[in-house]
Amino acid sequence: MLFVLLPILLYAAICAAVFFFQASLIFPVSQVGPAGPPPSGSARVQLRAASGERLSGLHIAPAQPGGEGAPPLILGFGGNAWNAEAMAAYLHDLYPRADIVAFHYRGYPPSEGSPSADALREDAVAIFDWAAREFPGRQILAIGFSIGSGVAAHLAAHRPLAGAILVTPFDSLAAAAADHYPWLPVRWLFRHELTAADDLRASQVPVAILSGQDDTLILPARTEALRQAAPNLAYVRVVAGAGHNDIYQRENFRAGMHEALATLLRR
Repeated sequence: MLFVLLPILLYAAICAAVFFFQASLIFPVSQVGPAGPPPSGSARVQLRAASGERLSGLHIAPAQPGGEGAPPLILGFGGNAWNAEAMAAYLHDLYPRADIVAFHYRGYPPSEGSPSADALREDAVAIFDWAAREFPGRQILAIGFSIGSGVAAHLAAHRPLAGAILVTPFDSLAAAAADHYPWLPVRWLFRHELTAADDLRASQVPVAILSGQDDTLILPARTEALRQAAPNLAYVRVVAGAGHNDIYQRENFRAGMHEALATLLRR
């Protein structure tokens, strides 16, 4: 009986650990670098989440004059180990003629509270509403990297974005996790689901999707399922040779990001 019970108890203990401690795996706050001095031309911004927590972010103004009319406003949603300043600085480098806004996820210092999928979805809508008040009349786009792609997809289903760019995205965060742990009932245990495919099905916002050919974290099947779900897919690029984390500094990725933004703004 002991030899029968021990494996069962061990499996049950692993399932319990996944259920109760998954937030620290999905949102590794301790791995996120601290916020440093804001870049030149930037300003710290704040808002209150619906639940009362203070969210901290950064606005970087355009460094170069644009063409006719007001520049677009880009809301950035980074990966699960990105802070808002790194996200804003990266997007500013890509798009120096746009206004860039990014907020630290709830629970990522200096933002208050605890991170969760519900918090990220709720705060994304609050960030859009804040931006629409602060920058009236602008075209507002959302760009999400990795887990942030699920946040941007949710925003596309709930607010009138001019477009959304999703990088290394997934159709379902639970499905992406289940790909790596087929021996666990991940879908039953998962408490921080982001259903990007369902969100896009409910949206007519034009969407661009960029992914890495050799991404082993978000498998190609997950990104393909998201592409199939998007009713207004405006741009697709698979970056040759790129993985999940090394995609960002590749010139063909940066070229794709410029093409994606131009395509969405034409829409």
